[in-house]
Amino acid sequence: MAMITSLAELSVLLVEPSSMQANLVRRMLAHQGARQVRVVETASAALAALRAEHEGTVVISSLYLPDLAGTELVMAMRAESALESVPFILVSSETRPQVLEPVRQSGACSIVAKPFNEQQLSRALYAAADYLSPPEDIDTTEIESLRVLLVDDSLASRRHLRRLLEELGIERISEATNGKEAVELLQATMVDLVITDYNMPEMDGRELTEYIRTQSWQAAVPILMVTSEQNMGRLAAVERAGVSAVCDKPFEAGSIRRLISEALTR
Repeated sequence: MAMITSLAELSVLLVEPSSMQANLVRRMLAHQGARQVRVVETASAALAALRAEHEGTVVISSLYLPDLAGTELVMAMRAESALESVPFILVSSETRPQVLEPVRQSGACSIVAKPFNEQQLSRALYAAADYLSPPEDIDTTEIESLRVLLVDDSLASRRHLRRLLEELGIERISEATNGKEAVELLQATMVDLVITDYNMPEMDGRELTEYIRTQSWQAAVPILMVTSEQNMGRLAAVERAGVSAVCDKPFEAGSIRRLISEALTR
């Protein structure tokens, strides 16, 4: 797909049971230049619409739907190979971490908090467009030879990150579901970059970072942490342990590309 430079090039599937809210979002989208907008009221209708046509489509969904929650909708999408890469934006006033965590771990592009304005919605859409059509001017000379280790207990999150890396031309990707598995891989395999989650069983991201910096023969490898962790004390401890950069979940594809570039440059 050619790089998307205008929201008019996007096809938006809006999943919203409230006609008043749907009309409000449609007006915002129209004002921002998005013209191809389909509206459905349920998760089942959204899945049916996506199965019929999903190329170039971005899903904007409310959290509370008549049949499934928005969190369940995105997980159902990620479970189907044809739909797992469709960008997903959640719109919700929900703030409880335990409710939003499935969306953060699913590889969602953005969570837009209610009430929101056109600029916030526009930024989320451009982030989705960036995911659909990565920049074509990336210098692939060095990137294609990179060996990357992905460490995350969420399969959906690992798949999301793998897709982004593969779009950059990176093919040498290893995976681990926690820090303990990562340590075993690092003992026998040379890598150029570690991308890890924070919260994982067995050994978390902070412990993995501390191990790499103090005990591994690859102590200087760049470490990028991609996490939904909100506790500032824990994140500060991670930075002290020697992580190269931290990126929040959900993340924008452009942010990951920039952080990878910066980490490798350092």
